[in-house]
Amino acid sequence: METTAVIRGVHISAQKTRLVADLIRGKSVAQALNILTFSPKKAAGILKKAVESAIANAEHNDGADIDELKITTIFVDKAQSMKRFSARAKGRGNRIEKQTCHITVKVGA
Repeated sequence: METTAVIRGVHISAQKTRLVADLIRGKSVAQALNILTFSPKKAAGILKKAVESAIANAEHNDGADIDELKITTIFVDKAQSMKRFSARAKGRGNRIEKQTCHITVKVGA
């Protein structure tokens, strides 16, 4: 039985988030939370919340035993970019894209 947690529209690029997601794929939830707690990256805090949400969903909705859970699937999809303009010299402007992503975490026994 797999339980899912999805966080949509996170204000961080998918590329940066995938670096941290690759560290915890296939690990037990206790080991994954330990890795995320001590990682200095911004994405680690966001992924930790997603994993904790998936654990809570599994416990509440499915009555799963937390000690047996492991991260079966985790993936990060690119979401819509926010387009912004930055002022440049001589009245010009450059476009800046602020990246967002969707995070999906599935836990199961």
